Amino acid sequence: MKILVINCGSSSLKYQLFDMKDETVLGQGIVERIGIEGSKITQKVNGEKTVKEMELPDHSAAIKLVFDFLTDKEYGVIESTNDIGAIGHRVLHGGDKLTDSTLINKEVKETIKEFIKFGPLHNPANLMGIEACEEILPGKPNVAVFDTAFHQTMPAYNYMYGIPYEYYDKYQLRKYGFHGTSHKYLTHRMAELLSKPLDETNIITLHLGNGSSLAAVKNGKCLNTTMGLSPLEGLIMGTRSGDLDPTIVSFLQNEENLTADEVNSVLNKKSGVLGISGISSDFRDLEDAAVEGNERAKLALDMFHNRVRKFLGAYLLELGDVDAICFAGGVGENGVGTREIIVENLENFGLTLDKEANNTRGKEAIISTPESKIKIYVVPTNEELMIARDTLELTK
Repeated sequence: MKILVINCGSSSLKYQLFDMKDETVLGQGIVERIGIEGSKITQKVNGEKTVKEMELPDHSAAIKLVFDFLTDKEYGVIESTNDIGAIGHRVLHGGDKLTDSTLINKEVKETIKEFIKFGPLHNPANLMGIEACEEILPGKPNVAVFDTAFHQTMPAYNYMYGIPYEYYDKYQLRKYGFHGTSHKYLTHRMAELLSKPLDETNIITLHLGNGSSLAAVKNGKCLNTTMGLSPLEGLIMGTRSGDLDPTIVSFLQNEENLTADEVNSVLNKKSGVLGISGISSDFRDLEDAAVEGNERAKLALDMFHNRVRKFLGAYLLELGDVDAICFAGGVGENGVGTREIIVENLENFGLTLDKEANNTRGKEAIISTPESKIKIYVVPTNEELMIARDTLELTK
């Protein structure tokens, strides 16, 4: 079966077409600036890029363009849209009602709408992509794969907040966690690498990039994760603040005369390593600046490393028995120095890095020494493949 995976953002759309016989990517691309002047599509097939600019007023037009590109006689990869067996959609937030990947129907769409309150930028765009596919390819099965789903096995003592219980009853205010599709892929892949049954696999997954999160996985299921009600909680990230004293919000409102939405924007878009360094949200830029003696860039990196180590230590304690830790994400997969700093001096916790093996980027590798009690891996994540697998499982 051929499965199309779609990830709709507010003004962009990423896609990959998989042949699930051998899980190969037949074609992939991105549509940018949907509804904005300068819209364009870039498709890559066998390393060859095709770029076309055209006006795209909405996601329906963008989806139609994707199908046109995939079936184009010159640079397409399939003869017709009938070759697509099913469509898998990345959806940000399923709340506490949609706790696993699911076939999309009217009720599922209503629940996605309900949780727009927790994903105001992403859930509406995800819905537009779903409805555009339903309109253009009626009758084709569509599957929703939720960023929050993998974390819904957390116990209440990990997902509840220390606020009046009535707010949980009224508004479902709790920790949900994100990057779930990545953490799920990593968990399944690590079980294979460790040659262990999934339900006996105890690991810590570190998805580190512009957005970052850790997950503690016990017996193949999420026990805890760093992100919360929104992706703002947890680690310092590219532009997100991560954990902070909640009174900072009201303080900024009063002292800077900001609305709640304006403070929310500051914490999500102007904070993190960008806010600390004043330079960039790209960790490569910060590393270059730190080498040149920029103290704020060095501080931003130190803060990021320290917070990752704090959560790593907490999850080692919470799990107790840990088979391995796994680095993924743009920084986790490519940051040789970052990985070394994060596991530095943790031999007493069972983590011993092989510095020579650690000198690798973007490739699957074991980077711990043979005597390391807890193995250390680098595993490039593949959220799109995980979405395709879930879609196949639900539609085959």
